[in-house]
Amino acid sequence: MVTIKSFDKQEFDGYLAQPASRYGPGVVVIQEIFGVNNYIRSVADWYAAHGFVALAPDLFWRQEPGVQLSSAEREKAFALYAGLDEAKAVEDTAAAMEFLRSYSGCNGRVGAVGFCLGGNLAYLLSVRFKPDAAVGYYGVSIERALNEANNLSSPLMLHIAGRDQFCPPEAQKAIVQALGNNPLVTIHNYPEREHAFGRPEGEHYHQADAELANLRSLEFLVSHLAGSGLATAQQTLSAKWDDHVKYEFATRHTEDTLRTMVADAYVNHVPVMTGGVGHDELREFYSTRFIPQMPPDTNMTPVSRTIGVDRVVDEMVFEFTHTIKMDWMLPGIEPTGKHVKVALVVIVHFRDGKLAHEHIYWDQASVLAQLGLMDNAALPVAGVESAEKVLDPKLPSNTLMAR
Repeated sequence: MVTIKSFDKQEFDGYLAQPASRYGPGVVVIQEIFGVNNYIRSVADWYAAHGFVALAPDLFWRQEPGVQLSSAEREKAFALYAGLDEAKAVEDTAAAMEFLRSYSGCNGRVGAVGFCLGGNLAYLLSVRFKPDAAVGYYGVSIERALNEANNLSSPLMLHIAGRDQFCPPEAQKAIVQALGNNPLVTIHNYPEREHAFGRPEGEHYHQADAELANLRSLEFLVSHLAGSGLATAQQTLSAKWDDHVKYEFATRHTEDTLRTMVADAYVNHVPVMTGGVGHDELREFYSTRFIPQMPPDTNMTPVSRTIGVDRVVDEMVFEFTHTIKMDWMLPGIEPTGKHVKVALVVIVHFRDGKLAHEHIYWDQASVLAQLGLMDNAALPVAGVESAEKVLDPKLPSNTLMAR
C-alpha cells in the first residue's frame, strides 16, 4: 500500500504492484463499485506481471476507507456508488496518475484502465486530465458526459458489451455516434456479452472474450506507454528464450532450464500431448524423457521470430536422425534410423520475466511418413517436402492436388 496526496491536500491509499524489473510504464487501475478488492488487486498484479507499475487507488476513501467488497455485497456497493462525488473521484484518479508520473520506478508515461464505474472514470480522466492512454470496460454512464468528448486529446479504448443492462442500446448508440469517428478512439463491441463479462467471479464472466479484451487492452497500453522501452523489453524476451533453448539443447542442463521458468510453468507438445505442468513434472520430463532423448545430430534452422508484448513465436525447421528413442515426440516407437525434417512452431508465453508456458506444434503425419510408419501415397500428407517448402517458398505448390 502507498499513500497518495489528493488535489485538496488530503491523503488516501492505493495498492501498488510493481514489475519484476521494478521499472516500467505506469497504469492506474480504476475500481468497480466493490472497491479495491481481490479482483482489482489481481488486475494490478496482472499488469505488473506484464511490465507495468500498476496503482489501484481507493476511490471510496472520502466515504469509507479500505472498502473491499465481494460481488455478492451489492447493496452496500450501490450505496457507496450513490454517495460518490464523481468529480472528486476523477480528481483522485488524476492524483494517482500524478503519483505514478513522479514515482522513481515509472518511466513517466501513465495510462489508466477502469471497469464499470472505473470505465466511466477512465473516460472522464481522458477528457479532463490527459493520461497518455486509457481503457474503459463496459461504457457505463459515459453517455452522460459526451459533451466533453471534444476535450479528448489522448488515445482511448472502450470495451462495450452488447447486452449490458447498465449500458443499454440507446446509450451504446450515443457513445458510438459521438466517439466512433474520432481517430483517437478504438471501440470494441462484444454483442453477446453482458455486464462485467471480464470479471472472473461474476455471473456473466466469459473467459474467451475476457481474455480477448484483456489482450487488446494490454497491446494498446504497451503501444502507447512503453515508448523506447518496448524494443528493450522485446529484446529481453528474445534473449531469455534463447537462454532456455541453450540449456535444453546445448548445455543440456535440467536445473538451468527450470530456472528460466515460473514455478507453475507448463510445456505442451500439442501433437502428442507430452510435457508437464509445474517444476516437479517438468524436472522429470526434461531429465528423463526430453534432454537425454534428443538425437546427437539434432538441428534447428530458424525461419522467423515474432516478439509480442508477453510472448515469443518461433518458426523453425527441426531435423534429426531417429537413432534413439524419442518418447517426447514418438512415444512407443523404436528407433528407425531414418532422417526427419519437419516444420515446427513454438509459442512461448512469459510472466514475471520468466517462461510461463510453451505450446509446440508440428505436423506429426509428416514425421510418420518420413519414418515409413504411414503410407502417404493415397493420403493428403506431405513428407519432407513440407519442411523444404518452408525453407524455399518457390518450391512447387499443389502437388497433392495434382495427384
